[in-house]
Amino acid sequence: MQILHIISSARGADSYSTQLSEGIINKLLAAHPGSTVVVRNVATQPFPHLEEAHLQAYFAPAESRSPEQQQAVRHSDEAIAQVMAADILVIGVPFYNFSIPSSLKSWLDHLTRAGITFRYTPNGPEGLITGKKVYLAVASGGIYSEGPMQAYDYATPYLRIILRFLGLTDVTVARAEGVKLPEFEPTALQKGLDSVAV
Repeated sequence: MQILHIISSARGADSYSTQLSEGIINKLLAAHPGSTVVVRNVATQPFPHLEEAHLQAYFAPAESRSPEQQQAVRHSDEAIAQVMAADILVIGVPFYNFSIPSSLKSWLDHLTRAGITFRYTPNGPEGLITGKKVYLAVASGGIYSEGPMQAYDYATPYLRIILRFLGLTDVTVARAEGVKLPEFEPTALQKGLDSVAV
């Protein structure tokens, strides 16, 4: 089994989302001995934000792409190949200003390719990345899974929608929340990890 670990926090080893995602991976490795882990840190090795060259390259036939277009599409092809090769995706999701980091959004933009990872049909869009399990390791300073701040969570609803659009429907969300609140911080990480059954 191959596990793809997406790290998107800029906080390095201090990141709660990275610690939570690593804890989930340790659980997976214990449950599935012999599995391999591929790590992609989009914070330290970011995908470029989409520009005109990328969009032109995506819609140009592969055989007619210019050298510049071939270079522009390289990042997208790499992201797609890593996801397609994985059986399980574990995505670290730090909560930045009620949403996800731009580095994670860029990875998703490169992953979302018409005709490759999704297609439009007479019955609506169809995701083409199927048969994979996804774990979202979400970390936030406050409490957003319930209560008065729940409406401010634009991270997990968006991720569920875009992943479902791509065909990734088996999604588990684990949360280390309240890490900036003294009454929740000591147990936040373990609580998030304990919520995950593999």
